[in-house]
Amino acid sequence: MKLLNDSPILKMKISLPGLKEHLIRRDRLLQDMASGHRGQLTALIAPAGYGKSTLLTQWVHEVGERCAWVSLDERDNDPVRFWRYVAASLASILPKQQGTRLMNLTQLLPSASIETFLDTIIGELCEDSEPLNLILEDLHSIHFTAIHEGISYLIDYLPEHIHLFISSRTELPFPTIKGVVNHEVHLIGMKQLEFTYDETERFFRHASNGGHPSVTSMQLDTLRNQTEGWITGLQLAVLTMSTGSGLEAFMDDMKGNPLLVSKYLFQEVVSKLSPGVFSFLLQTAVLSELHPQVCDAVTDFSDSRPMLEELKKLNLFLVPLDEHHAFFRYHHLFSQFMIDLLQREFDGEYTKRHRLAGQYYASIGSMDDAIDHMLAAQDFEHAVNLLELHIQSVLELGEIATLLKWFDRIPSSFPMTPEMSLMHAFILVLTGDLERSERMLSLIEEACASLGSSDRREQLMSSILFVRSNLVFLNGDFGKWFAFSEGILDNLMPDNPIYYQFDYNRREPYVRRTSLGMKGALSADTERIAHLFTGVMESHGWEHSLMNLYVKQSLCEGYYEWNRLAECRQLLVQIRNAPPTKETMGLFVPLHITEARLYAAEGKFHLTHYALDEACSATHSRKSSLWLAPLKAVRSLIYIREGRIAEARKEMAELPVSLKDKPAYSRETEYLALVRMLGRQRRETEALRLLELLKPQAEREQQRSSIIEITNLQALLEHQRGQRQQSLHLLGEALRVGAQNGYVRTFLDEGEEMCQLLQLYSRSLEQEDGLSPERLQTLEYARKLVEHFPGCSEANISSAETSPQALPEQLNRNEMNLLRLIRQGAANKQMAAALGLSEGTIRVYLSRLYGKLGVTTRTQALVKAQLLNLLED
Repeated sequence: MKLLNDSPILKMKISLPGLKEHLIRRDRLLQDMASGHRGQLTALIAPAGYGKSTLLTQWVHEVGERCAWVSLDERDNDPVRFWRYVAASLASILPKQQGTRLMNLTQLLPSASIETFLDTIIGELCEDSEPLNLILEDLHSIHFTAIHEGISYLIDYLPEHIHLFISSRTELPFPTIKGVVNHEVHLIGMKQLEFTYDETERFFRHASNGGHPSVTSMQLDTLRNQTEGWITGLQLAVLTMSTGSGLEAFMDDMKGNPLLVSKYLFQEVVSKLSPGVFSFLLQTAVLSELHPQVCDAVTDFSDSRPMLEELKKLNLFLVPLDEHHAFFRYHHLFSQFMIDLLQREFDGEYTKRHRLAGQYYASIGSMDDAIDHMLAAQDFEHAVNLLELHIQSVLELGEIATLLKWFDRIPSSFPMTPEMSLMHAFILVLTGDLERSERMLSLIEEACASLGSSDRREQLMSSILFVRSNLVFLNGDFGKWFAFSEGILDNLMPDNPIYYQFDYNRREPYVRRTSLGMKGALSADTERIAHLFTGVMESHGWEHSLMNLYVKQSLCEGYYEWNRLAECRQLLVQIRNAPPTKETMGLFVPLHITEARLYAAEGKFHLTHYALDEACSATHSRKSSLWLAPLKAVRSLIYIREGRIAEARKEMAELPVSLKDKPAYSRETEYLALVRMLGRQRRETEALRLLELLKPQAEREQQRSSIIEITNLQALLEHQRGQRQQSLHLLGEALRVGAQNGYVRTFLDEGEEMCQLLQLYSRSLEQEDGLSPERLQTLEYARKLVEHFPGCSEANISSAETSPQALPEQLNRNEMNLLRLIRQGAANKQMAAALGLSEGTIRVYLSRLYGKLGVTTRTQALVKAQLLNLLED
């Protein structure tokens, strides 16, 4: 009923709201919204009760364009949850295939940054140009700064065909003044939303037709002035009149604070209601959604349907949540009034109704709602029990901020078990609050020590070691890990599936790019920890746990990078033979990619393609299409290394990447394959543009492996186009990062061109006087790397320096076409016909071509082109 396609998405939150019956059409505001639609953002800013949501609903039902709607609430103060709902809302109105891709992208979170996720989403939305509106309702509910920053980032890079609408009771939490000046941001404020005299007259005319007493022109004018066009105040006045009360008794006192007025008027309305209706309102006030099933569970009524119908007839501030009017909520002001009344005058009712709501939501598996209601009821025992059942699901969704919010709502005086306290500490580690998590871990360790010898104590110590391991990987305090682990490793009993059977990788082609793989960081300490950890787990029969296999895969990829190929092969066999590997694509695909690269390093290219075929076949059979693109990218790289350019180009044609893209970090593997292809085609400028856009994203993610690989490619491309100094500067940058982690294969796999460039770099440093210790270390590292290259000798360096490796100026496309036509023996006239140019223009182009090549004849041009491998493709 509530979930969207068995996902954790509540359908009501992204459904277009239904129109209320007998709405007052607000043409002037709809026209104002249409005029502001040419910019990026329209913001409706006004206190509660000014008709923001109603106006947006009118717009949506009239505009005739695609509209994605997200109704926000306090629970959405979790970046992963927030952006997952935005993606789901957008996906619901896009073509099915595109919508599926969009939802798959949410798996980037929380491992990638929000900016990286948004870059990918924006890239997906750029694929079409049909107008699309994204509506974020009630943004004032969101207090999380990271979400505000993400929205601001989205606004800055929104495609032109997408318009963002935001409604909020408070000012937007990011600057908009520049957008207002540039007409990119359109603001609609409280004054504009106030009912005009004409709208007020139509409102009361409709009310009188509905059986309410009419008002005189003088009363209408006074009422309009006293309420200052506040829509809820006018509606309350009508309801007050319908109870038989006149307006004269309080009209003179209405001007002032709208909230105080509303409380007075709400009291007037509810005091005249029948006991049954009043009781129903009180008992359902704690609910954020109203439908017969939940109302039956929370109230003392056996059948709530007739009562909901009665409320609709009375027009008692019910807001439809869907177009079919099956789900409702109370107007926020009315709901708050009833909750205040419930807490103030009906002892115990507030907690009772929240507890009943929690029990209902738990019974239907809506655990988020259940936990929130139990915490509101201060029933911490049941809340913690539900949290314990639900925590693994929320972790898999990546909604870490939500978990932290729940834990922090449990008072310190509540006697939490050490196991749940440890989970709280783990959540703090994941959110980066290292100081607080360290304090909590120390207290848990003390509590654990006091338990005495038992299975429970050993299991708890195992879990503490896991959490402390995560803390170590974030703060780099390896000494503390060794100190804690000494003496307990042999007694580990890792039985907690939350820690040891968690699927750590949902879409990365290399496990070392994940947080578990420390984003490419390699060191002797991490190797030692990995061996100690996996050795103990295997000694206790946990060799097939996902934790153990992922640690091994990360270590395996590290061995490949260090060029310790025999150890890499040994681990590959162990991981491949573990049954869970076949069922876990986050292991299976990286395993086969590493195996393919290992075979390629050994020159066994037929086995390389066999490994990739096996991975692709599994991807098809498991319908895990998101893994296909990185596999194709790796295959294209292998083809390039083999010199099979035609096959590489064919593989590249099936990848969802283009020269025109703003490349996204999530598709880095594919874009780097495209960059290498462009390099082979001597299209350095286009390749470098992609790298310039990818590199800041890699730096933002602190992804060492990406930073080194991208910088290496920049150095090679700059050298290829004759920019020697810039090339050597970039190589030095890559070497400095690589030296800190002992990288080898990232350099070695680039082939002979990298060997020659490393030799040039070494020669250039050797000629400098007074090298700093850091530059001396980099020089030594470069020399050691050269030793790893087979057949790359000093003889190559002289040819690299003397042979024309690059042109002073890159050939453009027309000049490359002329070279191909020269090779075919075409005359000037034939060239002109082939290129659609005049013979005179051909002669000019030939002259420029000869100048760039440093030749004077066609024959010389062909010889030079062959030396430079310009026409090898």
